[in-house]
Amino acid sequence: MALGVKALPISFAVHFLGVVGAILVLIWCISFRGGLAWDSSNKSLIFNLHPVLMFIGFIFIGGEAIISYKSLPLKKPEKKLIHLVLHAIALILGIIGIYTAFKYHNESNIANLYSLHSWLGIGVIVLYGIQWIYGFIVFFYPGGTPAIRSESLPWHVVFGTFVYILAVSTAALGYLEKLTFLQNSGVEKYGSEAFLVNFTAIVTVLYGTFVILTTLSHAPPEDEYSYSAI
Repeated sequence: MALGVKALPISFAVHFLGVVGAILVLIWCISFRGGLAWDSSNKSLIFNLHPVLMFIGFIFIGGEAIISYKSLPLKKPEKKLIHLVLHAIALILGIIGIYTAFKYHNESNIANLYSLHSWLGIGVIVLYGIQWIYGFIVFFYPGGTPAIRSESLPWHVVFGTFVYILAVSTAALGYLEKLTFLQNSGVEKYGSEAFLVNFTAIVTVLYGTFVILTTLSHAPPEDEYSYSAI
């Protein structure tokens, strides 16, 4: 199914929302939460890496990977490579982002995996990894037969879309969970930080929405200077 609109204009909204979301999450973690650190006596600085890596590394870059097939007027092998590499970067940064949450919990003597957000987060990263490995083997190297690729492609797209929607939903739960903890610790419910976190969550959801809309739109023609479509 494809919408009767071109993907390129919608992809501009994706890029814009991604940059806005990245700026907002950095402002939150640096200006409001005190900064970022891999090791620190202030363990909250370690946790601050988690939302930064999960949005910029996982949601933002992962979304750009998804729309690369629909937003870039390149030849198919080039788009495939960009798609593969961006997803690999997103997966690696997502794994590191999840590790920072465990690191923060362990060093702060906080229990792990007690919330719906954490359960879904582990599920998302596992499914994302399975999707990437399967895509690498079938579509990149060593590559499946034409019949296998043809049969796998629709499921690859549907499963990838499902995992990404689940990732964005999990991120929204994460914002809610963290803000609830902060408000229970004294952060004003109608203060500037609460407004910033809620607005960042909305931008994240909008970003994911426009990513999906881009995938449902018409892709630009492949490189017009190539002699044939690949």
